[in-house]
Amino acid sequence: MKHLLSIQDLTQDELLALLALAKKIKADPGQYRHALDGKSVVMLFEKPSLRTRVSFDIGINKLGGHCLYLDQQNGALGKRESVADFAANLSCWADAIVARTFCHSSIEGLAKHGRVPVINALSDLYHPCQALADFLTLSERFDDVSKVKLAYVGDGNNVTTSLMFGAAILGAQMTVICPAGHFPDGYMVAQAQTLAQQYGGKLTLTSDLEAIEGHDAIYTDTWISMGDSTALTDIKVRFSPYQVNTALMAKAGASCFMHCLPAHRGVEVTDEVMDGPASLILQQAENRMHAQNAVLVTLLS
Repeated sequence: MKHLLSIQDLTQDELLALLALAKKIKADPGQYRHALDGKSVVMLFEKPSLRTRVSFDIGINKLGGHCLYLDQQNGALGKRESVADFAANLSCWADAIVARTFCHSSIEGLAKHGRVPVINALSDLYHPCQALADFLTLSERFDDVSKVKLAYVGDGNNVTTSLMFGAAILGAQMTVICPAGHFPDGYMVAQAQTLAQQYGGKLTLTSDLEAIEGHDAIYTDTWISMGDSTALTDIKVRFSPYQVNTALMAKAGASCFMHCLPAHRGVEVTDEVMDGPASLILQQAENRMHAQNAVLVTLLS
C-alpha cells in the first residue's frame, strides 16, 4: 500500500490484514501508543464532518502523531492554489495527507503530485474508510465475514460503491436494492462484479424489495447525499417504500442494522430500528477510528 484512495485498490490479503490490525489496535491500544511518534498528518476538509474529523484527529493522537486540520478558509482545493502545488508543498512538511473532498480527482491529484501517502476520507466516488469500519464491525459480529449476507437499501452512492468493492474482495454476498434510476454507477458495478468473480463473492442489484429476504444485515444511507440540492419532497414518494423499519428488518430476517450517519430519522430509517437492539451504528462510528488507525500504521510504519 502506498495510498488508500479506494477499497478496490486493495487485494484480499491487504484488506484482511487491515481488518486484523484494526482489531489488534482496538484490543491493545497501548501497544501502538508510539506508532506515529514524530509523524505529522495534514487533514484537508472541503466538506463538514463529525465522525471523520474527530476519529482521525483523536486516532492520530492515540498513535502518538500530530494532526493539522485545514478547511476551506484557505480557499477551495485547486482554486487558490493548484492541487499539484498544494500536494508538493504539504509533502515538504507532512508525513501523510488525509483529504475529504467534493471531487475524487482532487484526491488523485494529491496522490500523483505529493510525495507522501494520501488517504481518501471521502470523495464523490468513494468512502473507503467508512467501508473498512463497516466490515470491521461485521467481522466482530460474525466469525467469517465472507459468509455474511449484506443488503444495502436506498440510494446508490459513494458508500454503496465502497461497500460493493469490500464485499466483493472479501468474497461475501451483497444485494443492492435501489429505486429505478438510483443505482450506483454502472462502470463501478462492473468493476465490483469482476472482483466478486475473482474472489468468490456475489453481487446482486435489483429494485425488488422481495430480494431483502435472507440477509444478515441491512445497511442504508440518506436518500440525498451531502451537497445535493434536491428537495426531499421530490424523492420521498419514490424512496418511501425503501425505508428501513421493523417490518423490513423482519422481512429480511436481519440481526443487524447499519448506517454510516448522519441519518434523517423517520425518513430512510425509523427510530425503532436506529435505537433498537439490532443497531450497530455506534459500533460502526467507533470503528472508524480503529480502521483508520490501521491504515495509518500500515502506511507510515
